[in-house]
Amino acid sequence: MSAELLSRPLKDLTALHPSIAHLLSVADPVGAKPEQGFGAWLQGLDGLRLAEVGLDAEQVQGQVEALVRQAEALRLSAARPLESLTLLGGCDKDGQREALDLEIKVGEVLCIVGPTGSGKSRLLADIECLAQGDTPSGRKILVNGAIPESSWRFGSNRRLIAQLSQNMNFVVDLSVAEFLAMHAECRMVASPEAVVEEVIACANDLAGERFGPDVSLTQLSGGQSRALMIADTALLSASPIVLIDEIENAGIDRRKALELLVAREKIVLVSTHDPILALMGSRRIVIRNGAVADVISTTYLERASLEELQRIDARLSDIRQRLRAGQKIEDEGGSWAWTL
Repeated sequence: MSAELLSRPLKDLTALHPSIAHLLSVADPVGAKPEQGFGAWLQGLDGLRLAEVGLDAEQVQGQVEALVRQAEALRLSAARPLESLTLLGGCDKDGQREALDLEIKVGEVLCIVGPTGSGKSRLLADIECLAQGDTPSGRKILVNGAIPESSWRFGSNRRLIAQLSQNMNFVVDLSVAEFLAMHAECRMVASPEAVVEEVIACANDLAGERFGPDVSLTQLSGGQSRALMIADTALLSASPIVLIDEIENAGIDRRKALELLVAREKIVLVSTHDPILALMGSRRIVIRNGAVADVISTTYLERASLEELQRIDARLSDIRQRLRAGQKIEDEGGSWAWTL
């Protein structure tokens, strides 16, 4: 890329990514001319000025190259949208063949169910790495019906898949707004301030406890962290496939979370022990002894059961909120005031 990059006008580069314009202004606050080629501009940089900001010409070139690659990856991702994901069988824990040929379309929610230790996390891991028979299960994952190109699997700039694990703890010392603004800048969104505000509002709609833009990421509870990342994944992330491990333990509104992700044209796979979540998917993948034992389509009768389960869950949620608020949940006679 270097020869082609060096000949490109600065105006073309700054139009690709906002971080390029920022980097150029830091390296050369007054001397950059829009029509000037990047190579000529690079040669004219003041070494003393660069040293003051902790850079040299080689570092500037390397950072611009990385940002150009990222911008091109985003453009290619938009030009080649995901249509389907296909899971092809490997073998179970005893080495027996797995009868699996499952196509998942954009906009679908599939739930993965099975006993603890049955292999649910292994299936998620196979999908996350777009396995090609090179994992313990021997499964293969196709993208749009074809073997994914190596850049989808190993490239750092073209991530098809976002994974939300059971435990999400931030370690960076940033506020919620700073973190989201940085992500919005990387994604080159048109109105970053508006998107940051939308993500925070959406996360608060999902979480049981509200939080503001100035709260430090490290101060968020587990439920708040999960809500923030789901909102970020839905509204900011370019990844069209979302893998979620046991969302029921996060203390967030599960129905709203799944509806949000599906509305953004994502494929969503959720590993769960929760009957409500299991019935919210269009299909559920049953795992037994390390292999897919069955794929069950949610029936009309199960949908009717789901409505009743959601009603019960809403009552339990109300009781939890009353307990948190220090309120009593029994009437004077000692019976439950809010029957299930």
